Amino acid sequence: MAPKRKKAELFVADPPAAKVRRSSRKTNGVVSQQLESPQQGDEKKDSLGLVGSPSSPQEAFERTMRELGEMGLKLQSAVKRQRLAVETSDLSKCDPEKVREEAFKTRPMVARTARAGHEKNVEAKPVEQPSGDVKMEQADVSEEKADAEAVERSARRPPPVNSGVLPLPWRGRLGYTPDVQRGQKFVQELGLANARDIVKMLRWNDKYGIKFMRLSSEMFPFASHEEHGYKLAPFAADVLAEAGKVAAELGHRLTTHPGQYTQIASPRKEVVTAAFRDLEYHDEMLSLLKLPEQMNRDAIMILHMGGVYGDKAATLDRFRENYAKLSEGVKMRLVLENDDVSWSVHDLLPICEELNIPLVLDYHHHNIVFDSSIREGTLDIMDLYDRIANTWTRKNIKQKMHYSEPTADAVTPRERRKHSARVKTLPPCAADMDLMIEAKDKEQAVFELMRIFRLPGWSLFNDVIPYERDDEPRRETGRGAKKGKKSSAVDEMEDDPSNIISPEELGMGGRHHRVYWPPGMEEWLRPRKREVNKKGKANDGGDE
Repeated sequence: MAPKRKKAELFVADPPAAKVRRSSRKTNGVVSQQLESPQQGDEKKDSLGLVGSPSSPQEAFERTMRELGEMGLKLQSAVKRQRLAVETSDLSKCDPEKVREEAFKTRPMVARTARAGHEKNVEAKPVEQPSGDVKMEQADVSEEKADAEAVERSARRPPPVNSGVLPLPWRGRLGYTPDVQRGQKFVQELGLANARDIVKMLRWNDKYGIKFMRLSSEMFPFASHEEHGYKLAPFAADVLAEAGKVAAELGHRLTTHPGQYTQIASPRKEVVTAAFRDLEYHDEMLSLLKLPEQMNRDAIMILHMGGVYGDKAATLDRFRENYAKLSEGVKMRLVLENDDVSWSVHDLLPICEELNIPLVLDYHHHNIVFDSSIREGTLDIMDLYDRIANTWTRKNIKQKMHYSEPTADAVTPRERRKHSARVKTLPPCAADMDLMIEAKDKEQAVFELMRIFRLPGWSLFNDVIPYERDDEPRRETGRGAKKGKKSSAVDEMEDDPSNIISPEELGMGGRHHRVYWPPGMEEWLRPRKREVNKKGKANDGGDE
């Protein structure tokens, strides 16, 4: 019987000798590197440094992944070396014949005859390097080493356990998360645009005899937000200072009114913290206006007490406690106002006198929330005028009041909270009072009072022409009109160069100051509706 043949063993080639990464740059210094060889007693390892053959498919998979990673790194290194060689080469100094001869010269193959257990000493060819490039080479080597470690960690990570379900056809919604920094920059630009419009609003008001305006709390969006809030200085300081300069020049009073959710007497700590941030934001906005001393003192922030939370006495105690924690700038501007839900004038006047806080009397709110000692209307409340006025004079602030009227069909207190579009009369206040008209039609409600009582400024404005505006840019008329077509008066006005509206005059009422429209006639501001007759021809006529 013939003897069995021995099973042939797999031949594992020795790993190639480690090469020193050499730069193709022109260098000055000499760098040599001694590479250590494997010890004679070491076991044979594969190219990935693993001993023996893989014991499981998982181990074979890991070896394959690592080998592919190293191949990718070697390819990246080769590409980087070739790129550096091309960038640093200078063919202008080379002899063309010599370069051609060197390029097509045959080179002998170098056999790798390293044997296991044989100690190899490799000495790198002296490479001249400038002192400045040595650090760059070391950085490249460390970067490649870090990449190799990252690939190795990725290969060792166990694969995720995924299902074979692919939700197609897709019927859901895909979304994305916005960039926070870009979003904050966007809202800041919106705030700057709003602040630049303050100057135009002030000049418009002054042109028509209005000297009192409330700045919007939303002028700078999200400025008091807990996470994405921002300070107004320095990015908005110059714009607000310019607005304050114009307000001082025109003698225009500016105030603010933080929203209904700004409550410092709330039992919830997070609500109080948010209220503090909002008040600081309003104080910063008013302070950056850089108003003169008295006008800055008159630039107040009006606040409601807020909810009752089941116990008015406890709510007032929380207000006292939290008011003491406010900054001096906020305390200087803070003013309380009676509301139309819970807090009457009798409720707020004592604490205003105690803490030296001015009280704004709102007649409309008083007619909804009152008590037995002060009846609804303007007669009984006049007995408290002196006490209310003293809360202002003690802090040397010009007193102001609020006036509005409910809608005509309102009966219940809830229905009466809604403000009417315009008001028809004036409250029994001092003749020099700063009176804020809170109505839906805003400046038109002020014009209505001016016309009814011939108040100062009533002759500065005129009625708008229905469906036409002479304070907006007109469309360019075509040249070379058809012969025989008669030009209308409107066409002649459009062709007149003197009727061109400058950008500064846009929306200012035109040369005839046409800015008032009667109640309910807001449609006059829109173009006339087009009507189509039975023959299919369209015209711009409308019902008048």
